[in-house]
Amino acid sequence: MKKLLSLLLLSLALAACGGATPVPPTAAALTRVKLAMGFIPDIQFAPFYVADSKGYFKEQGLEVEFVTMFENDSVPLLGKNELQFANVSAEQIIIARSQGLPVVYAMKWWEKYPIAITSKADKGIKSPSDLQGHVVGIPGLYGASYIGWQALLNSQNLPSDLAQLESIDFTQAQAIAAGTVDAAVVYANNEPVKLAAGGEQLNTIYVADYVQLASNGLATNEQTIKENPQLVRGMVTAILKGLTDTVANPAEAVDISKNYIEGLNTGDAATLTTARKVLDASIEMWKTDKPGLSDKARWEVTQSVLLNMGLLTAPIDLDQAFTNQFVTP
Repeated sequence: MKKLLSLLLLSLALAACGGATPVPPTAAALTRVKLAMGFIPDIQFAPFYVADSKGYFKEQGLEVEFVTMFENDSVPLLGKNELQFANVSAEQIIIARSQGLPVVYAMKWWEKYPIAITSKADKGIKSPSDLQGHVVGIPGLYGASYIGWQALLNSQNLPSDLAQLESIDFTQAQAIAAGTVDAAVVYANNEPVKLAAGGEQLNTIYVADYVQLASNGLATNEQTIKENPQLVRGMVTAILKGLTDTVANPAEAVDISKNYIEGLNTGDAATLTTARKVLDASIEMWKTDKPGLSDKARWEVTQSVLLNMGLLTAPIDLDQAFTNQFVTP
């Protein structure tokens, strides 16, 4: 009996010293937050799906609801603290802060700026200067596509009227395939991959090969950082774990994403193959030896582009626009 009592006391002592397996928070104890993604669920958001599926958010005491919306909708909500988190491109943070919105970029996701200009190989467009006189499709004169386009031209001292820009909404792949434009401003991990999967021979000019801009990442706001820094750290920690797992095991990430993306779980081999190729292309643009950490020099280049475009009338304090405090231990 004494031996049994001793063993019981020993086990209790070990538990008090941290030897017991931590118990995840119950559903009632979880903090519920919304995270604004892109305008539709997509394989490029696999790190978030992985983090959710593997319980990384719950480990941080979070229950995350993914909501879809454009950046121009999510950023104002962030600024008013009606939304605590959103995936946002860095230039939108700079523009928003210049307008008095207290948004803050808390974690870098994309290492390389994702914008590119792609065209059928027979157009002979292999460098920025080759775009001279061509019709180039673009979703519109706004957002990351437009910023990336202008940054590319600026980097090569090319005039803004080098090519004829035509707003075509998000129909770049169809427009290139149909020949209604000579080239299009696209996301490098998306349309070129899908067009190539359809048999198109392409030339693609990557903005990141010419200029280093701050790219997409997780944004929050000053109020959330001040009042609940652990909430921000928990989000960053969980997402980075999901990102690490996705890079290490993309096949698993595609399988997990079937539960989050309508149409991906149909079993169609071609759809799954294309999704994997898009994810592989995305991973190449996420890879870095400093996951999550922002580089101020890239923010300075991005701000310079915005000033040259007239989208800013004066520089902002970039030290207030982004932080690395939730990425570092």
